[in-house]
Amino acid sequence: MAVSPIIASAADNELDRSRVVALFERFKKLEGTWQGKSTKGWEDRMVMKVMARGTVIMETSEFVDEPEEGMASMYHLDGDRLLLTHYCEAGNVPVLQVTRIENEGNTITFDFKSGFNMSSRDIGHMDKMVFHWIDEDHFSSQWSWYKEGKQTWFEDIQYVRIKQK
Repeated sequence: MAVSPIIASAADNELDRSRVVALFERFKKLEGTWQGKSTKGWEDRMVMKVMARGTVIMETSEFVDEPEEGMASMYHLDGDRLLLTHYCEAGNVPVLQVTRIENEGNTITFDFKSGFNMSSRDIGHMDKMVFHWIDEDHFSSQWSWYKEGKQTWFEDIQYVRIKQK
């Protein structure tokens, strides 16, 4: 497992348990299918599903070009923390933690906490995600790629809910 970086404590960001639980409940309302468009030009079809009696939200991304590609992220509570565990095509599993809630709760920052299948933090991995609610049918996420001591990539993906007929 990679060495965890120093991250802000819950007290520093006023992230008490009730606020984190409310945030997790808000993420549950994203359940459904979403169409995404990246600033890098690719498109995505993403599905969010609440599972395990409401204790986890599974996000699967279907921007696949080859069999067995695609990625998944799991959002779940761990005490007074909201974690995002990302199963990446890069073959590693970074764990991100909410460290900041801004913009009246509409902008959420997840920062690297730890990782699996990484001999060090310098192995290329998703390191940060900034999530922004626009309204109940639109949101964006920005992902950073970290490798060899620096952020090398930051991408913005705009999502629109696909309405069920």
